[in-house]
Amino acid sequence: MTTRTFVRVSAGIEAATGVALIANPALVVQILLGADLAGSGVAIGRVGGFGLLSLGLACWPNGDAVTVRATWVLFLYNLLASLYLGYLRVGGEFSGYVLWLAVGLHAVLALLLARPALVAISALKTA
Repeated sequence: MTTRTFVRVSAGIEAATGVALIANPALVVQILLGADLAGSGVAIGRVGGFGLLSLGLACWPNGDAVTVRATWVLFLYNLLASLYLGYLRVGGEFSGYVLWLAVGLHAVLALLLARPALVAISALKTA
């Protein structure tokens, strides 16, 4: 599989999650974290959904080209998301149905994007 495929998968997942958060943030939070969401949390969830949708669309590969920035940003996002979601689960506060799945998915995507992101950044420094 190519870097383009990894970027496309990661961007697609983030865009789809963004759409889900925009449509029904309370359901996404219930499934992911096993917690209720009400009031201002719904508004913040939708704003987060706008951000994830924007991230996915901005990082989507254009033709055969994958930008260094898209690769690096998706690597960093997946790394931080896996660490934070893992922290929420290990801390014991949250136990949603798919929390470990989300941790694993973000960790795998971070690992798959790590080398291309670091190679791309080092190539920029030497150019």
